[in-house]
Parts: sequence; C-alpha cells; structure tokens
Amino acid sequence: MGIDIKFPIGLMFSILGVLLTIYGIFTNSDPTLYVRSLGVNINLWSGIGMLIFGLIMLLLVYLARVKKAGPVTTENKK
Repeated sequence: MGIDIKFPIGLMFSILGVLLTIYGIFTNSDPTLYVRSLGVNINLWSGIGMLIFGLIMLLLVYLARVKKAGPVTTENKK
C-alpha cells in the first residue's frame, strides 16, 4: 500500500507536542498565566501527552514497516 495515515498524524502530534512542551517549560514561572486552569501548567501536560501519542504513532509505523520487510538474512542466494 501507499502511505500509512499514522505517519503524518504521528509527525504532526510530535511536532506540536514538542512546541507546546517547550512553551510550557518557559512559561512555568508565570502563575498568572495558569490561574484559569487552577494553577496547573496545562501547556506542559498537554504537550507531553501529545508528544507521547505522536511517538506511539511513529513507533507503530516503524514496526509495521519492519514487519512488512521481513527478516534480514545474510545468505547469498544464487
């Protein structure tokens, strides 16, 4: 088959998760920003969740490609 839909989804969630996690780390010292979320750094936690989901999707794509390729043999077939 062609492209697996898990690859672009995993890539998108991974990139956005990294960006949101970095933003959450740099804004962690501003308590007024997180008053509406009861003091929880929602940017950091949602970024980590998105990053984990994206990496799981990319792992599933990798495992599917490895399974499709089959085992690697070193024999010379004549």
